[in-house]
Amino acid sequence: MELWDAYDGKGNPLGFDLVRGEPIPPGCCHVVAEIAVRHADGSWLLTQRDWGKPNHPGKWEMGAGGSVLKGESWPDGARRELREETGIQADALEPIFTLFQPEKHLIYAGYLCRYAGDKEAVILQPGETIGWRWLATRELKAFAASPECIIGQRRRWQDYLKQI
Repeated sequence: MELWDAYDGKGNPLGFDLVRGEPIPPGCCHVVAEIAVRHADGSWLLTQRDWGKPNHPGKWEMGAGGSVLKGESWPDGARRELREETGIQADALEPIFTLFQPEKHLIYAGYLCRYAGDKEAVILQPGETIGWRWLATRELKAFAASPECIIGQRRRWQDYLKQI
């Protein structure tokens, strides 16, 4: 059973737990962390979602992401998701955005991981990720406009992508 901390639509903790797969009460949210990974050479990591995932199977996304678990800080949840899905250990993350979507019971926390390690050392998590590739910035921007990209992620990262 996966537990999440409950937050209101502004990110304030509510003091009780939510359970993955159970209905989320009105006015409650949980946090999903998304982590973009930029290599020291300027390229960006994309990962492909497993075909068995209920949401967006087989689609490609920037870096890694997933729900922040009960008791984790948002950055700690982001570091854990990145490590689980890619094998990349992030000591520091740069916050990029926080997007509140109370109508969807979600708060998205976007982070940037600057990575200088071996680009071939990516380790995929069975059941989560099935592929990876690195793209130059111009290729990343083209990818974000393609049907391969998860539309919601494109929208969440669009302001940042315009700046890079």
